[in-house]
Parts: sequence; C-alpha cells; structure tokens
Amino acid sequence: MSRSSHSGPQAVVPQAVEVIPSTGRVDAGAERYRTLLEINNAVISNLTREALFQAIAQALHRIVPFDLSAIFLHDPDRNVLKLFLLESSLHSAHLVVGWEESPEKSGVGWAFRNRRPLLRRDLTREREYPTETLAVADGIRSSVIVPLLVRGTCIGTLGVASVTVNRYGEAEVRFLQEVATQVAQAVENMQAFEAMQQEVARRRQAEVALREMHEFSQEIINGASEGIIVYDAALRYVVFNRFMEELTGKRAEEVLGRHAPEVFPFLRELGMEAELRRALQGEVVTPPDISIRMPTGREVWESNRYGPHRDAQGNIIGVIALVSDITQRKQAEEALRAALAEVQQLKNRLQAENVYLQEEIRGEHNFVELVGGSPPLLATLRKVEQVAPTDSTVLVTGETGTGKELIARALHSRSARRDRPLVKVDCSAISAGLAESELFGHVKGAFTGALERRAGRFELADGGTVFLDEVGELPLETQVKLLRVLQEGEFEPLGSSKTVRVDVRVIAATNRNLADAVQAGRFRADLYYRLNVFPLEVPPLRERRPDIPQLAMFFLARFAKKFGKRMDRVSQETMDRLMAYPWPGNIRELQNIIERAVILSPGPVLDLGRDLLPAHPGLAAEAGAPQQGPPPTNGGQGPSGVTAPVPAGLTTLQDMERRHILTALEQSRGVIEGPRGAARVLGLHPNTLRSRMQKLGIKRTAHDIS
Repeated sequence: MSRSSHSGPQAVVPQAVEVIPSTGRVDAGAERYRTLLEINNAVISNLTREALFQAIAQALHRIVPFDLSAIFLHDPDRNVLKLFLLESSLHSAHLVVGWEESPEKSGVGWAFRNRRPLLRRDLTREREYPTETLAVADGIRSSVIVPLLVRGTCIGTLGVASVTVNRYGEAEVRFLQEVATQVAQAVENMQAFEAMQQEVARRRQAEVALREMHEFSQEIINGASEGIIVYDAALRYVVFNRFMEELTGKRAEEVLGRHAPEVFPFLRELGMEAELRRALQGEVVTPPDISIRMPTGREVWESNRYGPHRDAQGNIIGVIALVSDITQRKQAEEALRAALAEVQQLKNRLQAENVYLQEEIRGEHNFVELVGGSPPLLATLRKVEQVAPTDSTVLVTGETGTGKELIARALHSRSARRDRPLVKVDCSAISAGLAESELFGHVKGAFTGALERRAGRFELADGGTVFLDEVGELPLETQVKLLRVLQEGEFEPLGSSKTVRVDVRVIAATNRNLADAVQAGRFRADLYYRLNVFPLEVPPLRERRPDIPQLAMFFLARFAKKFGKRMDRVSQETMDRLMAYPWPGNIRELQNIIERAVILSPGPVLDLGRDLLPAHPGLAAEAGAPQQGPPPTNGGQGPSGVTAPVPAGLTTLQDMERRHILTALEQSRGVIEGPRGAARVLGLHPNTLRSRMQKLGIKRTAHDIS
C-alpha cells in the first residue's frame, strides 16, 4: 500500500474538493472527504470482517500515515479488549490477532473507558502502561486511539501508530474519530451478520439432527435395554418396543391402539392402572418393585417409572413408562441375604471364639508367667501397675530371655486398650528394605512385588498397642518415620501421599544399651528420648535366685502336661545346680533346660544330667547353695529306689514353697484374692494358690477374708 507523506489535514470536517491546475493536486479536505466516502461504501458493501477492514485500511492509508492500525473489540463476558484485526508492517512478538488487554491497565483501555481519544505524540516520554512500554520496544513512537461508539455504547477502539515521533496531531484525532463512527456502525453490522450466519448454521444443524433422530428413533427404542411404553391420554398403547415384546410375549401389532388394562388385566388387579392415571395428572411416579406373572406363565420382577408425556406446548398428551426386568437382581439379593445370614452366624461364632481366645491369652500371658516373689521382680511389677493405665511410651530393657515380652503384654492387659489388639513387631527379624513397609504398610505398585495394598502393623494396631521388640535394630531411615508417629500420630504408607492417622500406644524393648547406640550414631537421639518416657528394666534371673525353684516347678508342670508325663518333683541335686548356675540366657534358658530335662527324665522326679547344665561351684557358694558333688545314679535315687536323703542343713522344695506361701499370706493378712492378696503377690491364680495350700497342708487362718 502507498503511504502519504502529509503531516495530516488541518480541517476537522470534510471540505469540498479543490483542484489546483498547475499541479493537479487535491487538497487535504477533499482527500478526507473521499476517504470517508470510501469507508461509507465499505460499510455498505462489506459484511465479512476480512473484506471490511481491508477496505478501511486502504482508505486510511491515503489520508493518515501509519505503520500499524488495529481494532480492539470488547468482550463483556470476560471484560477484556481483544485485538480483532491488525494491519502492520512491524514485527511484534506480542501484538498479534487475539492479543488481549485490560480495560484498566492499557492505553486502549483508557480510550475505551473514558470514551475519548488518546493521543501519544512521543511514547518514549508519555508512556504510562506496560503495554505502551512493549509498543516502544517494537519501535512505535506515536499513536492515536479513538473509541468505537454505537448509540452511546462503546464497543471497542480504533488505533493507528507510527515509528515517527509527533506523527499525529489534533487534526488526525478529529478525522479518526469521524472514521471510528462509521467503523463502529460497520462492526455492529458485521457482528449482526455473523450472528445471523451462526443462527442459520445452528438451525440447519438442528434440522439435520432432528431428521436423523426421527429416522433412527424407532431403531433406538427397539434396541433399548429396558422396556419403553408410550400411552395416549386414554391409556391406549402408542409405543411398545421389542424389549416389552420379549418380556410379555405379546407382539407390538397385538397391543398398539388397544386399551392397556384390556390387554394386560394385571395392570388393574395390581393397582398399576391407578399409578398410570397419576402420571396423566402430571406426577412422576416410581412405584415399589413388583412381581408379575406374565401371560407366558413366567414370574417377572419389574421396576417401573411413569411420567407425563407432553407436546411442544407442554400439554399432557399421555404417559411414558420405563420398565426394567430386575428378576436376576432380586434372585441375587435373595441369595445375598441368605449368605449374609450365614456370615452373621459365623461372625457371632467367631466373636464368641474371640472372647474365649482373649481370655485364654490373658490367662496365659498376664502376670501368670511372671512367676516369683523376689524383691527385684516385685519392684518391677509395681512399676508395671503404675504405668499400665496411662498411655505413656514405655521402654523395657533387660538381658535376652528375661521376659520383656511378658512385661509388654502385662502393660497392655492392664491398660484401657486391653480390648484392642497388641501387635508385636520383631524389629531384628525384618530386613532393612522391608522395615518401612512392615511397620507402615504400602500401596499397590509401591515396589516390585507389591501387587495389592497392605496395611502395616501401626494401622492394624489402631486403638491398641504396638510392641517393638529389639527396637535398636531398626534402620535409621525407618527411625525417622517412627519418630513422626510418636510425635504426631500419623504417617504415609510406602508409595502413598495420603496421610494415615492412628491412635497407638508404643511399648519398645531392647537388650542393647541404646544410649551407647546413640553415641555411636546407630540410633537417633530424638527417638531414644521419645521412647524412654518411662524406662522399665527387667532384672536378670541371677538377681532373682529365690524365684528359681518356683519357676522350675512352673515349667515342670507345663512340659509334663505337654508331653503327657507324670512328673511333680525336682531332685535336690538338680535344684542345687539350678540355683548355682549363672543363667546367662535367663528365664528362656531355664525354660529350655527344663523342657529338655522333662523329655530325658524317665521317672516322676526331674533330674538334670551334667551334659545339660554344667556345674558352677563359685556361683553356688556365692548364692548360698551347697557345692555340687558327683551326680547321683538312678535319676537322683539310691540303689533301693527311694529318693536320696536331703543333706544336713537343707530343706526340701516343698518346705521352701510352704514357707514362701506362708510369708505371702502373713503379708496379705490372710487375703488370697484381690489387688493386695497373696495370689497377686505370688503371681498365681487364686484357685491355683488354694490348690497348692491344700496340697502342702496349709490351713486357712481365722482372719482369711477371701
């Protein structure tokens, strides 16, 4: 396109054309007038946006020099000004068709909001908005932006810009405003034309869709997976699809046009006709499921829905019914009810068995196995009684085999969580790679082989207690997650970002010195202090030597019953050796020794061979037990088969047990049962204590109130 070298016309309104004979030039007013006429002709003859704005740009080029012209139109739904058409000889990275500017933060927006022209003679000095800074970067130095007004409403802006400073003045502003008036009218006509074209296209699409729907409606109805029936206002059949033919055994030709209750009398007998008439009154009816015997003799369960059928004006002209065959579902529900009843019976049985099992566990794992009455054991049990009702974290320490798990079970059984599970985790038996999954669970796909979601031990113990045996063996990375559970009661399963909250009491146990492990960097100091809220040390068996006879008799009774042997005594020599031995494996070692001895002893008296338990004279003397001599023959009996005589200065095991029970009765003032009774002190069931008293000939005193 040609560009004018004029500085711009000076007149505000179009003037008559004045021809100068010597040069043949036309004055500026005439040129403006011709331009307005061309724009007016473009408005009349062009309704498409491309043709319209091309004609406007060509006309403007002759009277207003510019390097860029643009029309922005307002989008009222989003309240933005969108670049609709662009005529430019400049290269701009941002100013392309579709570019949007804010009415509040741009020069285009200022002209739009204020409905006044905006003249920038030198953008490098006059710019106010970020978009004008971008324009300067594109090389633009001056611009004019005028509003597009139609009947008092601003629909957008028309703007021109130049790379030359002071290219435009007031004359160009007035002229562009006149052009904008015609352009605004043209834009409105164009938008109306486009809207009309869109409406025509929409109607054509609707007509095509309606025709296609009409052509295939019958096929769709017949292919439906449920029954479709249309009745007229007199309840005569208008539509009866293939599903209904198969359900009832009646063909559509047999029923169309006939009164429904005459075709199927059960409609009246079962009250379905009344429900159809309610739909004729405008009500949507969903009656209960119903069982119907069809003319074919087949028993069918139906789920029906009735609604009014209206014409285009909304008048009710009949009823539309949707019918579903739910026979299989009803049969499945019946089977499910029977299965649920059976499951409930099994559940009740399982609950009863669980109650029994819980009682068995309590009877087996509470203080019963914590046999003895030595001061170190009694001091430990008193601490158990003190801390058990609380939710404090307990760290049980002690050598291997001292009964740390029994202490944990006693803590749980005497807490408010005793009706919830006690979940044991042997930390030393879990590989480092599986520790986190074992404790906190994992989701499907968390690692190779994770084929399904698995709940961890903490999730299983929610509401109950987790017993972390050998907690010092946990990997450092797992210790971090354990610390979070202790502090916040929450964790994420392996491979999941979902937080799981749990209410769990933690009891930890270890035979290591965790303080040394902290110093060596193998155990986190913060986790150690969080676990060591209530430290509880279980004394080793060598510090509980007075309990050894009672423990030996306890294990003797258990294994004799287990192996079907009649054994109720321990030879004196065996007892002396048991008392003298240092028991590095503690109670577990004693239990194993007694089990082996029960297996190997042929008679009713338990006797240990020297190969089962080596002698330790020094310890025996230190413990006050006699030095061991050579082992007796014949299982601790003399040649005549009678029990060997007791050495001078010693008493029998029964005498020791009798004195132990009498001492406990004296301390409890003759009370057998209760929290301060002799049975609790001795760690025995009250009935067991009474049985032992009867066997040992201990009479109940006058002040026995149990």
